[in-house]
Amino acid sequence: MTGFVLLVAHLLLVAWVGLLPRDVAWVTAPNTVPLAGLRADLALGPAEAARLIAEGLLLLAPLGILLPMCEGRLDVSPWASLARTTAAGALVSLALELLQTAVPGQVVDVDSVLLNTLGVALAHLLVVPAVRARLRRRREPSGGGRRGGGRGGSQGRVVIGNETDQGLTPRIPRVPIAR
Repeated sequence: MTGFVLLVAHLLLVAWVGLLPRDVAWVTAPNTVPLAGLRADLALGPAEAARLIAEGLLLLAPLGILLPMCEGRLDVSPWASLARTTAAGALVSLALELLQTAVPGQVVDVDSVLLNTLGVALAHLLVVPAVRARLRRRREPSGGGRRGGGRGGSQGRVVIGNETDQGLTPRIPRVPIAR
């Protein structure tokens, strides 16, 4: 529930920042050529380029953590999780860019979609696998698995997952089928 609330709060903040009208004297042309805007940013100098690229990477980066947090699953394929999260981040970024076409002073920039998506993927890769591994370790009993030997006559048996130490599962003897 906390992840969902944080996700909604972040998306509202991004919508407010990204869809705020700008009062400018002139508007640049839309950038529909991939990486052309990044080349133009780099031409402004290293400090300004770093600031603009960091803004693009960090705008939607929390989605890389919040989307898997909303899902709440620990036992999931890392690659499938990365692919789902990155695709969702790309769709949110694309939706934001398309909504900006109706806002005065905002222009479409394909490089923003690329940077936002890369930021989501990097945040996911840097945080989510480590946190999931830590939570899985905390979920497991100490020592990886409990060895029987103390209670209930389960000597030599390994207790796995939620199984309690109550002995072996009863077996039904084979009953011959009448012919």
